[in-house]
Amino acid sequence: MNRIDERFKKLKEDNKKALIPFVTFGTGMSIKETIDLVSELDKNGATVVEIGVPFSDPLADGPVIQNSYINALNEGIKLNDVFNAVKEIRESSEVPIVIMVYFNIVFHKGIEEFIKTAAECGVDGLIVPDVPLEERKELDNICLKNNIHLIPLVARTSRDRISKIVDGARGFVYCVSTNGTTGERSKLDSGTVEYLEEVKKLVNIPMCIGFGISSKEVVADVKDHCDGVIVGSAIVKRMKEGKEAVIDFVKDLKKGFEDK
Repeated sequence: MNRIDERFKKLKEDNKKALIPFVTFGTGMSIKETIDLVSELDKNGATVVEIGVPFSDPLADGPVIQNSYINALNEGIKLNDVFNAVKEIRESSEVPIVIMVYFNIVFHKGIEEFIKTAAECGVDGLIVPDVPLEERKELDNICLKNNIHLIPLVARTSRDRISKIVDGARGFVYCVSTNGTTGERSKLDSGTVEYLEEVKKLVNIPMCIGFGISSKEVVADVKDHCDGVIVGSAIVKRMKEGKEAVIDFVKDLKKGFEDK
């Protein structure tokens, strides 16, 4: 069984929700510090850790993650650094790891080679935000052969396509909360709850919401309508302050699941 499935199975048994932090690899921290951060996130309640592979044109991301990618690239971070780090993380941690990567990087390495290497290093899932439904079949088939879950993203603007997007999905469904790029928001757009309830009727695997989750208050607002939350920009912003700042923030976010 894939590590992602194992974690969500355990959460369901314990009647708990998922917390999925996103970290840009190698921004504001050295490679070693980033590896240590992922392990600490696991110890402090992360269900899955999503690692962003720095890219020069991240069209789905807002200013915080865009800038973090630029910083990481300026530090010389390469794809192989990410793969080697996952391999090192696997020496001491079984935390499920999802790689978020733009397709240009996958294509440049070669789809088969990218997925094979990812699997050998210990990657459990893949998010490729710029591959649409109509073009994902080859990628999904190769992921399936290597026991990697290709995580689908569903947006509020694609309601008539949601059933096709989630058909055959594995791991979890990534629900995009807002019509726009990633970034912190003090509250989610109106209609978010209705959108989540609509997706819930169409999926038989966990569904998690991301884009704009920035505080325990927002977590409390959505927790009853999804299986977990994904937190990106708010985490990446705190990576500049160091590991403890990120861990303290994650602990605070988890309080949102406890609010009535």
